[in-house]
Amino acid sequence: MEWSYAVSGLLGGFLVGLTGVGGGSLMTPLLVIAFGISPSTAVGTDLLYAAVTKASGVWVHHQKRNIDWRAAGLLLVGSVPASLAALAVLRSFKPTPGFEAGIRHGLALALALTAVALLCGLQGRRCAFPSEGSDLTRGRLTILLGALIGFLVTVSSVGAGAVGTAVLVALYPKMPIARIVGTDIAHAVPLTLLAGLGHFTLGHVNAGLLGNLLVGSIPGIWLGSHLNTRIPERVARLILSFLLLLISGKMLF
Repeated sequence: MEWSYAVSGLLGGFLVGLTGVGGGSLMTPLLVIAFGISPSTAVGTDLLYAAVTKASGVWVHHQKRNIDWRAAGLLLVGSVPASLAALAVLRSFKPTPGFEAGIRHGLALALALTAVALLCGLQGRRCAFPSEGSDLTRGRLTILLGALIGFLVTVSSVGAGAVGTAVLVALYPKMPIARIVGTDIAHAVPLTLLAGLGHFTLGHVNAGLLGNLLVGSIPGIWLGSHLNTRIPERVARLILSFLLLLISGKMLF
């Protein structure tokens, strides 16, 4: 067992359970920068890591009634077709150095977008969809933004957490933050599983690396899910947003 990978999985799982963010946003760039894993393999492996890690967190949040299954379902209506489209695009490219560089740059941009989404979420619900607004319009916007998340996650493994929670905060202003985190995780599980299996068929998954990451992630997300209502979520997200901006700059330059 590679304990450095297991410890990384523990940290990633803890952040996912605590804030709904941290899977692809931290794990994928960590694998690329610290461990020298190729961007395509890091993305594919992290997607399956995120699916298994977040699945264990869904049960905890479901038991606490922290999941809005309708909102999660609407996100999936948009994200699943978009994920399949992204996989079709990736399948048309060959794994050349240029392809790997493209994924690396796309990952850096996705990290920057994730950081912005986190910072916007910290501003509260000032830009939220009006609570008295049409449920039909809210549902259509949920599906549309779900499609954006689906494409982003499949290409870079980033976005299911921060972008997903930002979307839920904006569209469902009355939803408690703990329920937003739980709903976002419930949406991310089938999305990352689908995208991860698609990357597996492309040869972008390292099974040994995946196993080592999961050794740490399962207890990590269990702990984070139980503490997400006790630790100031605003502080955790503020630190995480600036960390993501630094990592994005590192990957670009």
